[in-house]
Amino acid sequence: MAGQLRRCGILVPLLLMVALSGCWVGGQGPGAATDREHRQAQKALDRWAAAVAAADEQAWFVPVGEMTGQVGDWEAGVGQNKEAMYAGMVEAAITLPTETPPAGEVRWENGTSHPLDPISAQQALQELKAAVVQACPECASLQITATRLTTAQIQTSRGPALAPAWEFTIQGTAVRVTRIAIGASDTITVTPPPWDPYDPPVGLSIESATGRVGGRELTVGFTGAPRPGAEPCGADYSAEAVESASAVVVIVTAHPNPFSAACTLVGARRTATVELAEALDVRIVLEVKQGLPVPVVMTP
Repeated sequence: MAGQLRRCGILVPLLLMVALSGCWVGGQGPGAATDREHRQAQKALDRWAAAVAAADEQAWFVPVGEMTGQVGDWEAGVGQNKEAMYAGMVEAAITLPTETPPAGEVRWENGTSHPLDPISAQQALQELKAAVVQACPECASLQITATRLTTAQIQTSRGPALAPAWEFTIQGTAVRVTRIAIGASDTITVTPPPWDPYDPPVGLSIESATGRVGGRELTVGFTGAPRPGAEPCGADYSAEAVESASAVVVIVTAHPNPFSAACTLVGARRTATVELAEALDVRIVLEVKQGLPVPVVMTP
C-alpha cells in the first residue's frame, strides 16, 4: 500500500507550492510514535492472529497484490470493462474445465519455490466472482469465450512470484482476464477495519521490507520527504517494531526539519531500518494503518 503524505500550510495555486511554518512530510508529528499508532499496531497483530487461526491448516500463501488481473489495456469506447472485472461481473459463455490441472509450483525471484495443485478454471472463476473489490450496478457482465492455463506474476508476502493462472478470453476485447490458480484454502488473508473518513487511522504506511535470512534487521520502504532532515522541507525517519509470534508491525516516525520554508508536495522513496527482537523467519510484516501485509524480500 502506498504511503500517504500529510499536507499542511496554504496552497498557492499559481506556484503549486505550500507556504509552510515548520511543515513536515510523513508521519503524524515529530518525536516518538503515538499511543494511537501502538494501539493500531496491536489491533493489527490481533487481526492477523485471528486470520491465521481461521485459515485452513494447509494455508501457506499470503497474497499482497490482487489475485485477479489482466493482459493488455482496455480499448476506449467499449464500456466499463475494468470496473466490471473488479466487481466480479464475469460470466462463462462456454463450459469451463472442472478438472484439476497437473501439479505446479509458485516460484519466487530468489529461486525458492512451493509445489501446489492448481484449482480448476471453473473454481478460479467462482473465486474471481467472490472477490468483489467494488460493486458496479451499471456495468455489463464480461463474457468468457475461451480459457487456458498459463502463469502470471503476483506480489506476495515474500516478494514477487510467478504462479499458475487461468487466462480468460473476453468477448469484444483483446484484453484477457487472469486469475491466479491458487485456491482460497491455500491462502491467508486479513480484512482491515472499515475506513472512517472522519476518523482515519494515523501513521505512515510502509510499502515493502527487505532483510537477510536469519538476521534481525529490516529495512522498510515508504513515501516521505524528498530531502534529509538537515535541509529545508526535509525529514529524517526512525522505525520501531511491534511484534507477535506470527507478524511484525513496523511504525515509522518522521523527524522533520524545524525551520519554516516553502515546500512542494512531492514525495520520494525513503527507507528506515528497524531491529527486531528476533529473526523474522516465517512471520509476516504488516503496515500500521490498516494492518495489511507488505512484500518482504529476504536475501542470504
